[in-house]
Amino acid sequence: MGCPHVCSGATLQCSFGMAPSMLNVLPVNRTLTSGMPAANLQDHIPLVNILPFGMCSSPANPAVAAATAAALGVLTPMPCIPATAAPWVPGGPPSVLLGGMPALNANGVLMCSWGGVIKVLVPGQVQELIP
Repeated sequence: MGCPHVCSGATLQCSFGMAPSMLNVLPVNRTLTSGMPAANLQDHIPLVNILPFGMCSSPANPAVAAATAAALGVLTPMPCIPATAAPWVPGGPPSVLLGGMPALNANGVLMCSWGGVIKVLVPGQVQELIP
């Protein structure tokens, strides 16, 4: 059995985020998996596809750096605003194309401009068992 594909509602975690987030996939590719829109590598747009991860603790984030400087060097997390400028990095060789781009599988990673690595915790795809 291969790696599951990712769909809307998948749970994501950023290495500098303090809370998990959910992936939002718009139904532009008209492909469903487990009844939800399936994701491809281009589903990386901040605040559209990638929702905030609570608070950000990355010192590379300008808001965190400013708050930390104001607190005399004590790391001060600030609200997360994802900065995902590049597409997802595939988690293996492409197996399916959606909208001309490889489908996102659960091993894919996304880099945040502030140094965070975003990974898929739960791909959102479920397997139904028929008795």
